[in-house]
Amino acid sequence: MKGSTGKTDMNNVTLRKFTADDVESKVKWINDPVNNEFLHYNIPLDVEKTHQWFENTKDNQNRHDMIIEYGGVPVGVIGIINIGNKKGEYYITLGEHDYRRRGISYEATKLVLDFAFNKLGLQKVWLCVDEKNVAARKLYEKVGFSQEGLLRKDIYFKGEMINRCMYGILREEWINKK
Repeated sequence: MKGSTGKTDMNNVTLRKFTADDVESKVKWINDPVNNEFLHYNIPLDVEKTHQWFENTKDNQNRHDMIIEYGGVPVGVIGIINIGNKKGEYYITLGEHDYRRRGISYEATKLVLDFAFNKLGLQKVWLCVDEKNVAARKLYEKVGFSQEGLLRKDIYFKGEMINRCMYGILREEWINKK
């Protein structure tokens, strides 16, 4: 994974369409307690129900679910969902622990934003993130997202009301950043 310089080769980060063969990996990644600390899923995910979800959503043009690969190895999920009115919602989970803190999420996010703005023609990509998820917030800001608001006591999760930060990036901001 690492070259002689000790850095991850970002040319090895690719995205591909999520397939039925990826369901078991997604379930494993989402059910992992380290990965789902800030995910607001009804845990645990079930393989059979996730296969049903996939069959029901695979042709839905309002979402694009993808697998993050590093050197051909699936390491996480990413996508743009809730597409409408020229905007879409971003999500990511880097599921494989050994591939964290190497810049892979950053590179994958840049790839999915290029896809959203250049292939889908979106004008805005947005997301909501748990206020306490500082690492994710730093990633989003580094890529170019701006915090647009704080949703106070937005959802009830694990026995408490959770504040979530809303972030967005506009097409022109993305183009100017590049």
